[in-house]
Amino acid sequence: MHIEALRIRNFRRLKNARIDFEKDISIFVGANNSGKTSAAHAIGLFLGDENEGLTVHDFSIDTWDAMNAFGNEEPDAELPTISIDLWLSVGESDLYRVLELLPSVNWQGTVVGVRVEFAANDPAGLLARYKERRAAALAAVAPSDEGAGPAFDPSPKNMREFLATNIKREFGLRYFVLDRSKFDPDFQPVGEDTPQPFDRERGKQGKDVLASLIKVDMLYAQRHLSDTAGGARAEDLTKRIGRIYARGANERGNHPEALRALMDAEQLFNKHLKEIFEPFLAQVGQMGYPGVANPRLLIKSTLNPMVVLTAADGAQVHYALTEVGGDGGLTLPDRYNGLGYKNLIYMVIELFDLHSRWIGIEDNRPLLHLIFIEEPEAHLHMQLQQVFIRKVLDIVRVEGEAAEYAKSQVVVTTHSSHILYERGFVPVRYFRRSGNGVAQQSEVLNLSRYYQQLGPPTSEFLVRYMKLTHCDLFFADAAVLVEGNVERLLLPEMIAIAAPGLQLTYLSVLEVGGAYAHVFRSLIEFIGITTLVLTDIDSVRGPNEDAAAETAAEAIVAADPDAAAAATAVDPALAAEDDYDEDAATACVVATPGAVTSNRTLIEWLPAKTKIADLLAVTPEQRTQNGTSVRIEYQSAIELTWKGETKAVVGRTLEEAFALENFDWCQSVERKPLGLRFRGAANLTIDEVVEKVHKRVTSSNFKKTNFALGLLEQDPKSWKVPRYIREGLQWLEATAAPPPPQAGASIEIDLVADGEGVVVEPPTGPPEEAGV
Repeated sequence: MHIEALRIRNFRRLKNARIDFEKDISIFVGANNSGKTSAAHAIGLFLGDENEGLTVHDFSIDTWDAMNAFGNEEPDAELPTISIDLWLSVGESDLYRVLELLPSVNWQGTVVGVRVEFAANDPAGLLARYKERRAAALAAVAPSDEGAGPAFDPSPKNMREFLATNIKREFGLRYFVLDRSKFDPDFQPVGEDTPQPFDRERGKQGKDVLASLIKVDMLYAQRHLSDTAGGARAEDLTKRIGRIYARGANERGNHPEALRALMDAEQLFNKHLKEIFEPFLAQVGQMGYPGVANPRLLIKSTLNPMVVLTAADGAQVHYALTEVGGDGGLTLPDRYNGLGYKNLIYMVIELFDLHSRWIGIEDNRPLLHLIFIEEPEAHLHMQLQQVFIRKVLDIVRVEGEAAEYAKSQVVVTTHSSHILYERGFVPVRYFRRSGNGVAQQSEVLNLSRYYQQLGPPTSEFLVRYMKLTHCDLFFADAAVLVEGNVERLLLPEMIAIAAPGLQLTYLSVLEVGGAYAHVFRSLIEFIGITTLVLTDIDSVRGPNEDAAAETAAEAIVAADPDAAAAATAVDPALAAEDDYDEDAATACVVATPGAVTSNRTLIEWLPAKTKIADLLAVTPEQRTQNGTSVRIEYQSAIELTWKGETKAVVGRTLEEAFALENFDWCQSVERKPLGLRFRGAANLTIDEVVEKVHKRVTSSNFKKTNFALGLLEQDPKSWKVPRYIREGLQWLEATAAPPPPQAGASIEIDLVADGEGVVVEPPTGPPEEAGV
């Protein structure tokens, strides 16, 4: 048996999210506050043993209006609920354990479902109690005849405020049996959603049935490890080892030889204690104690193995520095090891302990052990991250006869690209954020389905490329696709100049080139990440304007045969004909009549045009993809003023665009390392400037990396970011960057009486932790 899928409704930002599970390991990824932790908490609260309970802040914020509408007795208003639909795939050997979940005696199939719902126990009674509390609060602050101050609206002002302190008494969990035949392939109900209430007459409560099927354990990121010797948050490995010893001793019984050794040691130690404390006890006797009728003091030791192991210094985990021989070798206590190895060992110990406790259940052991591991990469360098994720399934593998009746599933939430590198795309579940403000929610995307839809060879190319370079795309707030190494090197400086707000945003920069960017189109659209594509217009000569589109493939080969060969491996359709004419299409200045682009991104993605004249005429809206936040920017016309003459010019590449927009600045002697200084520049016309810049940049002597490094040595305030990059970054800043903090902004808190004092609760809290 294993979990096939979950659907979570109205829990924080998971408004209506389906989450597919792999049979062995699933990896939850996504940007911060995308719902990964919320999904883990929902499963722990509804299916596990977490007893912290649900609060009103766990409801999606857009349901709060419905709560208040119910409290105001508006027509057709209903109280919202939080629910989780659990779909289990069961085999023939497991059927006898899931009989209570079968929707009918005629059930056929391999998938059973159960819904756990957090709902009002008695909606009518809840409404009456709220109205009574509201009336009493208003009566307590009734204005006096002489009162002339502002009206005071006491709490609870609405149903949400009432539930903030009463939800544990008013709401509870309900269980329903689901019929797979009444749900579509996406696990959405077909027609009216009327699940079958759990039949209590069968002898078991819904909670008991789930507990007999699934054991949920959580290994949270806050593992309280420390390099220090003590402290309130420090926890050494010895305490965790103690639990394993206690369980092992109970299972195997006391070893007689170990007990005999402890008894001998106890006698010797008591003799030592007598010698130490005898003078002290004699002094106490002179004070009249113990006296005639009182028992005398005696200090003895009791060497209990468990007490010895768990005492602060009774027994410790040590790291052996040399071979342990008769003298014990050279060792160090656990606190002298680094946090990385300590965290790795801690997680292995904890997983082993959780797994052993589950396997050790003798009567009615749950069929499935679901383990959540939150951010295992904490304190681990990349090699240790890969080792852990590679071996984690070995730790929880069920072997022997129990393997047929017991199954472990692991869920890892992570921000580590190295973990994704090790496991690949198939287990990845991407949490995609959407909406703003109250409408924020998350959708969970199954990358294994996307991978299957792509098909070879594109799927293999994307997987290899992402594994080698940019798995961090799945954790970013936005992405920037750039042409090459120069753009990647200069982008941080350009962001600081043109769009500093992006420095507060987690950007993933992918170096893909114009021949590859369109290959990433399906992935960008699938995960829905805000993306800026910075590419080159790549003008080339065409035989004539009418045949421009047909010669685009030949243009790629003539302009850059190596790039064309690589692109052909991704998409055979990009291959040129065998009899292409290398002279038919060559790189040229943008202003060349009849010029076309050799850039596949501009031809096949946005703005889906081939002629240079058409590309220069498109609007920003035509470079922005409808339905997704994708913008493509390439070189556009700028005004170049030289020797008193002004003319609109366009660069073919980043280097040309930079040289034309900063031409006067580049002619200084201090800028010689850039390679864009020309002798006799004062005698050149604007057209000659454009031609010379083009020849310089396209020559074999021009080193693009040297240009980028030389530019980084210059004062960033002295040069201009090329227009197309500046406008693209400013669009991305307006689209993806967080708004700047407002002056005088403050955090509002509510003081809520909980019956035992006063606690502070945020009214909404962080997006992932409180209803968003």
